[in-house]
Amino acid sequence: MTDPFQIELIALLPRLRRFGLATCRDSSEADDLVQAAVEKALRSREQWQIGTRLDSWMFRIMQNLWIDQQRSRKLRAVIDDPEQLEQLPEETDWNRVIEAQMTLDRVLAVMRTLPDAMRAVLALVTIDGLSYQDAAQVLDVPIGTVMSRLSRARVELMKRLAERPTGVMT
Repeated sequence: MTDPFQIELIALLPRLRRFGLATCRDSSEADDLVQAAVEKALRSREQWQIGTRLDSWMFRIMQNLWIDQQRSRKLRAVIDDPEQLEQLPEETDWNRVIEAQMTLDRVLAVMRTLPDAMRAVLALVTIDGLSYQDAAQVLDVPIGTVMSRLSRARVELMKRLAERPTGVMT
């Protein structure tokens, strides 16, 4: 395969899946969202402009597909079976590894309870590392809105983490 578009798209798949997991709250829905986004990108590849960021374009496609799905469903179901965003690191201190995993699971469980807009901006900026400007383009909102949502999301996440006992993951 020598097509630069396809090579770059394949390299983006892990990041797209992480964004899908953060967006959908369910691994199978996330996989479906990624697949739909990749299919749409391949069908509409002539709309992507060489020299622009493929990751931002793909995140935007995913965000729009997700919004369309939510509008058509008219429901918000919380799924209690989150898939891990990262694999466990190779370490010999298994107590630390287990504690880190429990913390990650707890943060993800609380993150799933946040409103969609907060969860999306948290996923793009904190998990995927996009700049505020890139996140604003993906979400199609002003950069100030990204900054405001991110600030409120972080405060709300910390508040909810403080309210929820350590051993409880609903």
